Amino acid sequence: MLTILGKAASINVRKVLWTCDELGLPFAREDWGAGFQPTSAPSFLALNPNALVPVLVDDDFVLWESHAICRYLAMRDGPGTLLPQDARQRALVDQWMDWQAGEFNNAWRYAFLALVRRSPAHQDRAQIDASIASWNRNVGILEQHLAQGSEYIAGATFTLADIVIGLSLGRWQLAPIARPDYPAVAAYCARLAGRTGFQTWAGPAFT
Repeated sequence: MLTILGKAASINVRKVLWTCDELGLPFAREDWGAGFQPTSAPSFLALNPNALVPVLVDDDFVLWESHAICRYLAMRDGPGTLLPQDARQRALVDQWMDWQAGEFNNAWRYAFLALVRRSPAHQDRAQIDASIASWNRNVGILEQHLAQGSEYIAGATFTLADIVIGLSLGRWQLAPIARPDYPAVAAYCARLAGRTGFQTWAGPAFT
């Protein structure tokens, strides 16, 4: 049995949970993080010295970093499906996963913390506006990409790239911000909405 350490409200934890759903993997989850067991606890730090969720425990194997966990699970239980074996197709999946973790995440972080989490440390109006503009600009990159005819982020097949970007788009759709009209993104999100994993892990309960 896989054990996933991390609260479900964490978008990075939900990347792993959705991956497990797509692969049909049974797992147990323990709540760690703000409001639950503290990640500063020595027992947690022994698993991840960064004090961050998620952490995967697979028998005697421990792994942290959400994208590394997703890739591990895809290689362990579903080679060629969520993570293609072809080098170029795999590279495209990795490219978009890295983009989500870097450019896309950094774009929406300040606005999300200010407007959704209402963090007192994130209430500078200029930085909120800049974050919203960057958030929408990055979704515009996805709009241009999807408008070229891709069914999914890395091509015709659903992959890990769709899990990590789909969760970020679900957050974008639910955030209290003004959003441009992006028809290709809207159509893509409608396709994702038909998947059980999206319905379970990208909905309003997890904004």
